[in-house]
Amino acid sequence: MSFAPLQIGKYTIPVPVVQGGMGVGISWDQLAGTVSKEGGLGVISSVGTGNYGNKAYSDKLVANRPLEAENFYSKKGLVAIFENARKICGDAPLACNILYAINDYGRVVRDACEAGADIIITGAGLPTNMPEFTADFPDVALVPIVSSPKALSIICKRWQKRYNRLPDAVVLEGPKSGGHQGFTYEQCAMDEYQLENLVKPVVEEAALWGGIPVIAAGGIWDKNDIDEMMALGARGVQMGTRFIGTFECDAHQNFKQVLLDAREKDITLMKSPVGYPARGVRTNLHGLIDTRTGPAIKCISNCVAPCNRGVEAKEVGFCIADRLSDAYFGDLELGLFFSGSNGYRIDKIISVKELMEKLTQGE
Repeated sequence: MSFAPLQIGKYTIPVPVVQGGMGVGISWDQLAGTVSKEGGLGVISSVGTGNYGNKAYSDKLVANRPLEAENFYSKKGLVAIFENARKICGDAPLACNILYAINDYGRVVRDACEAGADIIITGAGLPTNMPEFTADFPDVALVPIVSSPKALSIICKRWQKRYNRLPDAVVLEGPKSGGHQGFTYEQCAMDEYQLENLVKPVVEEAALWGGIPVIAAGGIWDKNDIDEMMALGARGVQMGTRFIGTFECDAHQNFKQVLLDAREKDITLMKSPVGYPARGVRTNLHGLIDTRTGPAIKCISNCVAPCNRGVEAKEVGFCIADRLSDAYFGDLELGLFFSGSNGYRIDKIISVKELMEKLTQGE
């Protein structure tokens, strides 16, 4: 099966593969720029941009961490990342992933538009007011992430009533993705919530709103998976974890090695200060969390609203901003290494170009 291009608003993605946004610092300029150059949609993560350039783009540091949301989500860092990605991909469409649960959401959306994002992708909550922050940027396409037809219906009704617009596409993320899930622990294991059983109902809901393109995500690994999703009615797929296994991925070599060494049983769900189950590789950090012997939890970055300034971090036993930043810097002792359920299948590092060829032509 050959793939038709993916249309998101005014932007045409020649290869309908969206590279998932991965923070802190896993999908920044090198990865996103190269994916867009190779015909997919590169997605820059807005998370932790104050750490970019070894924190050169954070105005204030405490204990070598960006202070407060304004520095953790650094506009200067985000602008620099987009500028460097553009040097790689030119005028090809480039997206930014911005979690709805973060502090300063509206400001970061505007920052991304000003930095040159063509498309904004938002998950980790229902972004019912997303269009409010892009009113001055009518060409920017908006793509919410949902986990059910009901979620898409709620977003469409709110957007149409309040802003007289609809999503330009929607990402449907199943429970096998890396990082935070839009499901409970129990739902992650239940058949009815698996991606293959959600695509048709969401495509049917999208059809009621003028045929919004549905992008399937969570556990997509190879061309066979893409073919299956397209046959179910998806117009594209989003893939995060497999792109970690590329030379161009911005992740530290130690992060890539964690996945190269991972076994299937090592990839597990865990509690998160964000309030959703999160999937990652079980490493040294998990033992520290289990025994409550990890680093002292001091909320410096104030990164996500649900954490309530460190209250939830203390409840679950770790600060997510600090531990994801540690993973970005390659700290094997304290880093939190997010991965989708298939991360253990990465067995060698290849180029983005070779990966895109595999995804479009088969192994």
